[in-house]
Amino acid sequence: MLRSQFEEELLNLHNQFYEMGMMVSNVVHKSVRAYINHDKKIAHEVIDYDVQINDMEIKLEKKSFEMIALQQPVTTDLRMIITVMKASSDLERMADHAVSIAKSAIRLKGETRIPEIEKEISDMSDYVKKMVDNVLIAYVKTDEKDARMIAKMDARVNEYFDSIYRHSIKEMQANPVTVISGTDYLHVATYLERIGDYVTNICEWIVYLATGKITELNSNHDE
Repeated sequence: MLRSQFEEELLNLHNQFYEMGMMVSNVVHKSVRAYINHDKKIAHEVIDYDVQINDMEIKLEKKSFEMIALQQPVTTDLRMIITVMKASSDLERMADHAVSIAKSAIRLKGETRIPEIEKEISDMSDYVKKMVDNVLIAYVKTDEKDARMIAKMDARVNEYFDSIYRHSIKEMQANPVTVISGTDYLHVATYLERIGDYVTNICEWIVYLATGKITELNSNHDE
């Protein structure tokens, strides 16, 4: 295959990854809106989107394997294909967590709500969405500096999580009728915190793409 055709395929791979990322950003945002506004219709939309996102990941992976097998690319080209494969699997996991939040929204019955904690969850989700959007731009520009900066943003996500955790526990202790909501808040905050972790993973792949080195950017790393 000619080099120009290969470059075109690489570009397509790049674009498909970005498109998948935008979709994931959208479902993260929608899932939290659905949760806070009790909007089951939006929650179901998130779940429907997830099927498309999974399909995109499978397509990207298949295409990546094909390009590696047929082209036997080296150095930067190979790094780029590996990055897309790895980072798209991180995106797909983010979408899974958004689906979990959407399912929480569907389950919610008329439980006692705690508006202050929901405000925190909303702020946390806006912040996480900003990280997702920023990491997609850093990916497109292969911007190592930005990737490192975005990974540092994760510390703030952990602060949000700790604060929501403390407030939920306090409310549940003070007022037993909030136990169901409070437990749910903890779950949603956990899903958002995980999404932040996956953003950090993508930051690491961007650094790898830029430098060829696998670097750990986060101390509290878990899969």
